Amino acid sequence: MGEDELHQLIGGCIKQERGSQKMLYKAFYGFSMGICLRYANNREEAAEVLNQGFFKVFTRIETYDTSRPFKAWLGKIMMNVSIDYYRANLKMAYTEDLDKAEHLSDGDMADKKLNYDDLLAMIQKLPNAYRTVFNLFAIEGYSHEEIGEMLHISSGTSKSNLHKARQKLKQMITEADSSGKNTNYNGGMGYSPIVAINKIDMQGMFFNKNIRG
Repeated sequence: MGEDELHQLIGGCIKQERGSQKMLYKAFYGFSMGICLRYANNREEAAEVLNQGFFKVFTRIETYDTSRPFKAWLGKIMMNVSIDYYRANLKMAYTEDLDKAEHLSDGDMADKKLNYDDLLAMIQKLPNAYRTVFNLFAIEGYSHEEIGEMLHISSGTSKSNLHKARQKLKQMITEADSSGKNTNYNGGMGYSPIVAINKIDMQGMFFNKNIRG
C-alpha cells in the first residue's frame, strides 16, 4: 500500500467511514495478528485482542501523527491492548526468588539460536506471566524497570520471569532436538502461528531491536 493510499484511508477512518475502516483492517490484519499471537494463548484469544486493538485504533486515529510510521503507531496499540487484556483476565504466576533474579546474567541463552518462526511457536507454549515478560524484554526491547512499571511488578520479578521463560525455552529446544524436530516447531498446535506475518514487517520499525539475549 502506498503512502497516498494509506493517508486517504486514515482520512476516511477519521470521518468514521465504514469502507475505509474495513480496508485498513484488512490491510493490516496480518501485521497486527502477528503481534497479538505472541502474547496470546491461542489464535482465538489473539483474535479477540486484535479486535479490541482495532477498536482503539478507529476511536483514536485522529491522534495519529502522519509524520511518523503508521505501523509503529499501530503496533504499539496492539502491544498495549495485549498487555491490558493479560492484566485484566489472567493471574500472574510470579516466582518469589527475587534476590536470585537480581543477579541473573543475560549471557548465552537458548532463544538466540531460534529463528522467528520457531521462537513464536515456543513462546505461545510458555505460561502467561513468563511469555509476557519475555516478549517485552527480548522482542520489544524494554528494560526490566520499564516492564515493571507496565505490569505493576518489581524489576526483580521481571528478571525472574525472564529467567524462567528462558529455562522453559531451553527445555523445549532440547526436546525438539532429541526428537529430530528442531525446525518448523509447532508445539503440537496443529497450525502455523505466524501465517499472517509479513517477514519484511518483522525486520522493520516495530522489531528494529530484534530478539535480545
